[in-house]
Amino acid sequence: MSPEKPTQVRHTIVAVTTMTAVLLYLDRVCIAEIAKLDEFQKTLGLTKQETGYVMSAFFFAYALGQVPAGWLSDKFGARGMMSFYIALWSLCTALTGFAGGFVSLVIARMGFGLAQAGAYPASNGLVRLWTPLAARGKASSIVSLGGRLGGAIAPALTAWLLSDLLGWRAVLLLYGVSGLLVAGVFWWLFRNSPVDHPMCNEAERRLILEGSPAPAAVGTAAPRFPWRELLCSWSMWLMCVLQWGVNIGWVFLVSWLPTYLKDVKGVDPRTAGMMSTIVLLSGMVGMLVGGWLTDWLVQRVGLRWGRAIPLIGTKFAAVLAYLACLWLESPWAIVAALSLVAFTTDLGVPAVWAYIQDVGGRFSSTIFGWANMWGNFGAALTPALIPWVLETYDTDKNWHEAFLLCAAGFLVAAVAAFGINADKTIGSKG
Repeated sequence: MSPEKPTQVRHTIVAVTTMTAVLLYLDRVCIAEIAKLDEFQKTLGLTKQETGYVMSAFFFAYALGQVPAGWLSDKFGARGMMSFYIALWSLCTALTGFAGGFVSLVIARMGFGLAQAGAYPASNGLVRLWTPLAARGKASSIVSLGGRLGGAIAPALTAWLLSDLLGWRAVLLLYGVSGLLVAGVFWWLFRNSPVDHPMCNEAERRLILEGSPAPAAVGTAAPRFPWRELLCSWSMWLMCVLQWGVNIGWVFLVSWLPTYLKDVKGVDPRTAGMMSTIVLLSGMVGMLVGGWLTDWLVQRVGLRWGRAIPLIGTKFAAVLAYLACLWLESPWAIVAALSLVAFTTDLGVPAVWAYIQDVGGRFSSTIFGWANMWGNFGAALTPALIPWVLETYDTDKNWHEAFLLCAAGFLVAAVAAFGINADKTIGSKG
């Protein structure tokens, strides 16, 4: 009798998680395209600095929600929590379209940020539960790719909807309703572990557990959360610094890039949307390559440097790409340089996800939330900081100071990457 062949449910789970990541970034990035509209700013009476505060409000709430949302996913499972998160952020997306001024807009965006905070911590934990150890980098890259796909689609799709079909309020309502449908699909298809899924056979369960211990059941009594080990981990603190620096540099691409192309380079809105999409599509290529790269390096140079080398090299490359913008004049040349920033940033993302799965054990979602929290404090700082930097220092009105700020963020991240060590476990292995 031939041995039972593993079923392929794990691939369906990764695909569903990737779909949620598409929606995550579609809803997140569309606001940058809407915020540059004169109609949006006039209707709500917003100054440029207030527009920056609106963008920052999301990232600040998103950062604060990371650890609690990650813990809830570890404790109660991703099926119920992720479905709730998707439904809630979709509702807040729709409510953003009903905002009447600065205060109501900030409240809607903070609710949106709190709801989205659980998505990637939960996704990180479920990749660990549904993916063999040897494929964690590749699976993480596919899920992260979904986020970048949503981010790449958002500028062009939103610009098209705004120019040809709908007003900005209707666009946000459309995105919100679509998200409620995705929440239902996720609940229907997903289960918290291979043991719980009726279509997953024993052969696939054994395959998933190769090289990893059996996961603890969702909702069971948990061992003590390793707060002391987490807070005393030099490697994890360096990962937090890396995340902080990367987000300072990267968030420009999804917040102020459309405004830069419009105000400094005189690019029309539809072309600017296409340019932003090209930049973010470049990141998708890096995301796919990055998953393969970190898994390949782990097999050849070990766990520590297999995770650290992609982080070191990609951050230094992003520094050089931002510095090149100081000497480039053509809008398309600048788009090429910023596409390199997106490519190298995303080339390193799977190594970040896999590192946290390596060291986090059964607390992967919570520890991912911890690192992502510090990263998003950097993201919260950037949208509001850039207008202040430009107003204070940019006498030539060429935005060079913004590029220098972003390059500095990546430089900090590159230096921090040298000390990151995936061999040092923090969470329990169960």
